[in-house]
Order: sequence, then C-alpha cells, then structure tokens
Amino acid sequence: MGRAPHSIRAARNWCKQGVASYRAMVRAVILAAGASSRMGRPKAGLTLGPTGETFLTRIIRHMIDAGIPDIVVVTGAAAEAVRDAAQPVRAPIRFEHNPRWSDGQLSSLVAGLRPRQGDVVESALVTLVDTPFVRADTIRLVVSTWRVRRPPIVRPARGEVHGHPVLFDGALFQELRDADPRVGAKAIVRAYANQIVNVPVQDDGAFRDVDTPDEYEVSLREMPSRGSALTDRADE
Repeated sequence: MGRAPHSIRAARNWCKQGVASYRAMVRAVILAAGASSRMGRPKAGLTLGPTGETFLTRIIRHMIDAGIPDIVVVTGAAAEAVRDAAQPVRAPIRFEHNPRWSDGQLSSLVAGLRPRQGDVVESALVTLVDTPFVRADTIRLVVSTWRVRRPPIVRPARGEVHGHPVLFDGALFQELRDADPRVGAKAIVRAYANQIVNVPVQDDGAFRDVDTPDEYEVSLREMPSRGSALTDRADE
C-alpha cells in the first residue's frame, strides 16, 4: 500500500491506485446531526480563519490527510446546512441522514455504520463536528495503534482526560446497534474499560470541543496560529 494522500485533491487518485482495502477497513464517522442549540447555529458551518475553511471541511481534510478516504458525515437537525458546509471540498465523502437524531449521539453513530453493498468495514473512527482541531497525526496514531494491537476501543488520552476521535473495532458494531440510545455508547465503553487502549498525545485539539459562542471565540484566538503550525508539521 502506498502512502496516504496529503491533500484532498489527491484523495480520489489515491483511492484509485489499489488502496481500496484500506478504505474498506476503517470508516470515519463524523457526527453532525445535533441541533447546536447552545451555539445557536450549525457548528459544521462555523469558519476557521480567513480562508473560510469550516469545522466540517477541516475535519474532512485531516481525515483524508491521515489516510482515511471512506468518510461518512451523519446529518440530522440541519441536514442542508451541514451539506452546504462541506461544499468547499471535493472529496470522496458521503452523507447519511439520521431522522431520529433527537434520540442522541448513539443513534447517529449507528446511522453512520449503515452497511453499503461491497463494504467490509472493520472499524469505525468516530468524531464530533465540534472537534475540528484534532491533528492528522493524532488520527494516524489512533488508527495505527488499532492496526497493530486490535483492541476493541482506541482513543487519545492526556492523563485521565480522553478525547477524539474514538475508534471502535467492528466486533462492537452489533453491541452499539443494540445499546440503549438513552445511555449511548458510554455503556459499551464502560463494558470494555479494561481493554481500552488510551494513546497519549500532545494535541490540544483532541480534547477541545466547541459548543458555545464564547468557546468559539476563544478557540479562534488561541488555536489558529499555533494550530496551523502543528497541522503543517503533522501533514508533511
């Protein structure tokens, strides 16, 4: 298998160059179905810096830079706005709509796991649309850790704090589908607590979610210059 593409433009060509097995093995699931009630507008379309890159396009770009071209964006409360937020990129992504988005994040995760003919999905790399600052090298590390050790769950960690993305091995898919949506994936995480692999990372973005206008403003002040340098270094 060749090296993963380091730009969205290269992603389609990379997929055509004999790496379909990689695409089949790991599916990125971006949860963007919520109502964004605390933010007051869909978080997927919030912009980062003068380029106009959105939360959603930043996450997509880093997923592709990390070598994961099978990307599913789950929509719900503001499906059209989420789709619009992805318009600036031309990447092999697809959308799954969750009409029961109000049942909670687990229902959206299950929607993102819907089988597609010909797919052999062995793990799901799950992240939230309000965590756009996660670096590509963190994503690569989570995936490579799963590939080597094959634990049921892998996630970034900093001490006792856990972040995103969270990778679920395919062996847990049915349990996720059968879990109580009122409890969410937390029940599965608790059940496998002794088998989880927490990967230490020095990536502030893995632990920063943006839920309110104040958090958004703080993130714009604190992350862009530092985050851009880190991202550029990670994507070399």
